[in-house]
Amino acid sequence: MWTMDEFKKDRDKQILAFGIVFFLLAFPLYFNTTSGDVSGSTFGGMDFYEVSGDMTYVELDSGMEYVASGDTWTIDDLSTDSIDGADDMNIVGVLVTLSYGEDEEVEGAFCNPANNGQTAADTISGTVMHGAYNASASGTNENPSHTVESLWFNDSMVDSILFLSESEIIEGVDADGAGLGAYSLDITVDAEAGTAPGACTRSDNGEEVSYKIELIVYDYTITSVLEPLFE
Repeated sequence: MWTMDEFKKDRDKQILAFGIVFFLLAFPLYFNTTSGDVSGSTFGGMDFYEVSGDMTYVELDSGMEYVASGDTWTIDDLSTDSIDGADDMNIVGVLVTLSYGEDEEVEGAFCNPANNGQTAADTISGTVMHGAYNASASGTNENPSHTVESLWFNDSMVDSILFLSESEIIEGVDADGAGLGAYSLDITVDAEAGTAPGACTRSDNGEEVSYKIELIVYDYTITSVLEPLFE
């Protein structure tokens, strides 16, 4: 909710306020509907609402695993039961960060930095699963890491001003327990060996992959935009 001092100092808020007033004048049906409760304080009433809040990340699991080329490593015994207070959290998504290097090896009695050739990029893929909410993403070790994210809320509502009912906004930003339960992660590696001239040979049997699985928690606040204008 805005204070009057904020409203006086913030030109963007002033422009928005004038736009809202114009909207109300241009649509008297809305104005008549809400004139008895200008603040829109009645739960579920149509109004201009500002959605704000904090996004935090709670670690579910992390570790490191060597994954052989062509194989998939799976961790499937994860659950929000291991998180204290999870039942009280608005868990709206999951974020997985995968980090890796280059495990390619060079062999040969006469190899040196001038003739040992070049590495080939390996592909590291991750798939995070939580009920019907699954997401996959791949990266290569030309970059050190990539993320996999799955969301089950309307993130376009975050930090927005919306003309909706309060109940419609809650339906969009509140997961209503959808984030509780079991999670699993698959990591797959497709390794490629580079080339080297002469007596040098290259081999790449897999990659050592670090992973971190985080629950995305959104603590939100819904406030009427009109209320401070009519105080």
